[in-house]
Amino acid sequence: MASAFSHAFASLAIGRVTPVARGWKFYLIGAVGAVIPDLDAIGFWAGVPYDSMLGHRGITHSFFFAFLYATAAMFLFYTNEKPLSRTWLILFASFFASTASHALLDACTTGGLGVDLFAPFYDHRYFLPWRVIKVSPISVTRFFSETGIRVLASEFVWIWIPSFVIMITAMIIDPPYPKQKA
Repeated sequence: MASAFSHAFASLAIGRVTPVARGWKFYLIGAVGAVIPDLDAIGFWAGVPYDSMLGHRGITHSFFFAFLYATAAMFLFYTNEKPLSRTWLILFASFFASTASHALLDACTTGGLGVDLFAPFYDHRYFLPWRVIKVSPISVTRFFSETGIRVLASEFVWIWIPSFVIMITAMIIDPPYPKQKA
């Protein structure tokens, strides 16, 4: 898996290119969606087999889960938006993309058994052809070690720099401040 820091940072880039008004609630919901799939790591301590659909990188890493998260976010936190309106669909798509980005980033890592992208409909684990991100240890103590530094260096190159480029480009195209009249 990529680290929680990098998953959340990637969601900021996704949020920045979302063409609707954005605020702290929007970015927080996106960041939580990008990190929440790793709650399945609790299964390690509960005895759930890693390769199970309920195991790590199982159903909580699927596009179905991203759909459920985005739907719940809309109905819990954006009750004033008319369902299926243009703004509702844009917000939904952003939350879906933030949550799904977790699985896609994990599918680019150098470790694990792959990601169950299509659970619960099809139980098969995938990696993307570009396995360039060093896999992050799940243990907090192992993360804050030399291994964690190597992981963060890898994530800086493959997640943070592209996210910065996306955010800077978005800021140039659509500045976050009011445009001044000449």
